[in-house]
Amino acid sequence: MNESQSSPGSAPAIAIRDATEADMAAVQAIYAHHVLKGLATFEEIPPSIEEMAARRRAALDLGLSYLVAEVEGSVLGYCYAAPFRPRPAYRYAIEDSVYIAEDFGRRGLGAALLGALIVRCEAGPWRQMVAVIGDSGNLASIALHRRFGFELVGTLRSVGFKFGRWVDTPIMQRALGAGDGDRPAV
Repeated sequence: MNESQSSPGSAPAIAIRDATEADMAAVQAIYAHHVLKGLATFEEIPPSIEEMAARRRAALDLGLSYLVAEVEGSVLGYCYAAPFRPRPAYRYAIEDSVYIAEDFGRRGLGAALLGALIVRCEAGPWRQMVAVIGDSGNLASIALHRRFGFELVGTLRSVGFKFGRWVDTPIMQRALGAGDGDRPAV
């Protein structure tokens, strides 16, 4: 599935599509930058391409989406959904992750990715999507999630220590589909 967005006279079209094995080198490079330079993730050592490919396969094996944003043939962002927690009672709750290539923020890539991910996840059995955001100062991610109906439900204070400082984790949440308005079929 390929979803494109652009307006006349604007920046090149953003194509949102399912990530493939061939995309994993670009995905790993995007994520490695965030691991080494940012607080959006609390990982401190970039995972290998093989590890990123295994993470993609794990999401797909659960029927979840793993998407990339492509502009003029280059992968400039990616997102995916993963189980929020492994215990069975959490089976209807998923967590989203969105990462954009260095120097390509604020160009609509994150919105295109998150919007497509939400649509895909609403088509499945999931009822809640949670965003675990690295750093209370990550205003771009907080704003992106608010734009898509996420509400701040709490902040874990000083739970991470990266780059020589304590880092908070805001938790945001939104309903998917009927949310908790009725019982799931299974």
